[in-house]
Amino acid sequence: MDTLFHIRDLSFSYGKNSVFKDLQLELNKGTFYGLIGANGSGKSTLLELLTGGLPANSGTVQFKDKDINSYSKQELACRIALVPQHFTMDFEYSVRDVVLMGRHPHIPRFSTPAERDHKKVDKAMGTMDITQLASRAVSALSGGELQRVVMARALAQDTEVLILDEATSNLDINHTIGILRVIRNMVNDHGLTVIAAIHDLNLAAAFCDKCIVLQDGHIAANADVNTVFTKEMLQDVFSVEVEHISKTDQNRPQIQFKYH
Repeated sequence: MDTLFHIRDLSFSYGKNSVFKDLQLELNKGTFYGLIGANGSGKSTLLELLTGGLPANSGTVQFKDKDINSYSKQELACRIALVPQHFTMDFEYSVRDVVLMGRHPHIPRFSTPAERDHKKVDKAMGTMDITQLASRAVSALSGGELQRVVMARALAQDTEVLILDEATSNLDINHTIGILRVIRNMVNDHGLTVIAAIHDLNLAAAFCDKCIVLQDGHIAANADVNTVFTKEMLQDVFSVEVEHISKTDQNRPQIQFKYH
């Protein structure tokens, strides 16, 4: 497999609070990675480091054999799309306007969107089931609707890497499963690389290829979903007891937790 990201000796802290120290990680093309860990384990911070949004204290993040900081913002935006955990918009943009923002890195300066750009926007809105909201102001949307708009913007961006920071946290289960199915198909059919922070471990097991487990500033595990989920790991990392780990019809693990 082609390696897209090389992370070497990466350290990062917020003031005196260390998040990572000497982190080592490689991420391959065409793989759906689930990033899991307890609250405060550094999932969002790692995603920000992968996009160049935060400067490392030491060590390197390389994307396609180049330091992530050597790319311009436009170059990165043509290659990596981020769906953040929280999204706010200060102006009364319409849904279509926001999704069209995903095309801006591909549009030459002082140019207007071409037919190809509008087609990408139409397709992304259809995929996210928001076509009927196209003229609605984003300020009038529910949290779940807004999250689907931001996801559509990322799809319209048409990048080789999609990074999701708990991007389905505000969605109902129907739209959550629908979006993860779309992303899974894009990985299978088009070689998209996805790195997604996911809280729901069963959804991670159902859709991801591999899971990266963060714990206390280091990687506790980085393995195929069929091997990474064990009772011992879940107890150690999440402090939860597991009743049973079964297999679905697709031979993927599903976890039954002990609730009492």
